[in-house]
Amino acid sequence: GTLALMILRTLEVLGPLHGYGVMRRIEETSGNRLILNYGTLYPALVKLEQEGYLSTEWRPSENNRRAKFYALTAAGRKQLARETRDWYETADLIAAFLAPRREAP
Repeated sequence: GTLALMILRTLEVLGPLHGYGVMRRIEETSGNRLILNYGTLYPALVKLEQEGYLSTEWRPSENNRRAKFYALTAAGRKQLARETRDWYETADLIAAFLAPRREAP
């Protein structure tokens, strides 16, 4: 859930990226508080591709090596909107539980 949201949002903002680029951007955005490994990232990318939320294309990377680039599909944009909405609803719910208690009148 959360990793998928971060991947979809990263690709929405930056456009097509190879897996290493997605991983680095997520780490940078988190201020390096979140460190991903390939065993976590790539299964999530494959799952999002299989669900139709990402398309892929092999092409040269910045260092001219062949890399698989991931891009958001129309279905991926809709899924990102759903997951974003769900995230905010969940955050609001948790915030209500963490808010200071008010005494009943």
